[in-house]
Amino acid sequence: MSRFLIVVPPFVGHVNPVAGVAAELTGRGHDVAWAGDQELLDRLLPAGSTVFSVACPIPERPADVRGFAAWKFLWESMLVPLAHTMLPGVRDAVEQWRPDALLVDQQALAGALVAGSVGLPWATSATTSSEITDPLAAMPAIGGWVRGLLADLRLRFGDPLDGHDLRFSPHLVLAFTTIVLAGDPAVAVPVRFVGPSRRPARPIGFPWEWLDDRPLVLVTLGTANDDAGAKFLADSLTALRDRPGLQAVVVDPAGALADVPANVLCRTEVPQPELLDRAALVVCHAGHNTVCEALDRAVPLVVAPIRDDQPVIADQVVRAGAGVRLRFAHAGAERIGKAIDDVLAEPGYRDAAKRVQESFAAAGGAAEAATELEFLARST
Repeated sequence: MSRFLIVVPPFVGHVNPVAGVAAELTGRGHDVAWAGDQELLDRLLPAGSTVFSVACPIPERPADVRGFAAWKFLWESMLVPLAHTMLPGVRDAVEQWRPDALLVDQQALAGALVAGSVGLPWATSATTSSEITDPLAAMPAIGGWVRGLLADLRLRFGDPLDGHDLRFSPHLVLAFTTIVLAGDPAVAVPVRFVGPSRRPARPIGFPWEWLDDRPLVLVTLGTANDDAGAKFLADSLTALRDRPGLQAVVVDPAGALADVPANVLCRTEVPQPELLDRAALVVCHAGHNTVCEALDRAVPLVVAPIRDDQPVIADQVVRAGAGVRLRFAHAGAERIGKAIDDVLAEPGYRDAAKRVQESFAAAGGAAEAATELEFLARST
């Protein structure tokens, strides 16, 4: 049996997909530990998980940052400083746990640096497909700037003789999607498309008796909780009020929505996978996890991307034919309502979602990811 260390940044969407892989590895008799934010991992992982606490401070992102400014903030103010602060804790975790291999999230650059410096095999966890499809290809100057930041990190803290991109392990990249949705990879590394990894169930209270036989719409913006997000959710309520033939669950993290119509239930947190099993449509921000969890159940989407990788994922949904895209800042109740009507009325969207679902099932999910990691650990 082998020992694995999973290195993750302090972002929910980057922990949930690999939680299923960790459960699969544990079920096969392997030892698995995590390195990351203790509070977040204690909340998301099963009780008794082995966690090495790593400092993961994250600055507050300005709510109005979009486009290139968002990419600049992500790399310059979040990911590069995060690599610096996580390095000592990840090194300690490797020294104490003595893993045979690491699984490193693309945004936990410290894991790649440590693995390279000590000569351990490591796999990249690509919990979003945006990087492997090279979203900056049309902006070569920005792409070069990012590669320069990564090269500087490697020269200062990793193996200076290794010229690989820290976002992509030269051994293995696990992509939690498929080519049917994401398209062909644009990187010269071994990418294994395993499809989404279903996360272990986490008990979250929900009044299931409230649901009836009407089509169910789930509205969620993930953890987005600013004024623009509040407006989008309020506009969604208005659109849904005019459609009493539908039921909807709206995720309202701040608990701030008022004047909620009778056919809508607002909750600060929901058991999303279980709700998706019953949903007819999802309205979301095109977060990779939400999109893949919906399509894994053949549920079509209305996507309104906000920033970062979300426009890339939204384009993938539209290109696959599994949903329609709205402009987040200019959606409004009328456009949201029309998009809901169009997707529910046109069976082609659900048919396309079904095609993506079939590709996910064929890819193997957490079981296939675990098999690839077993092979990586044995190959050293």
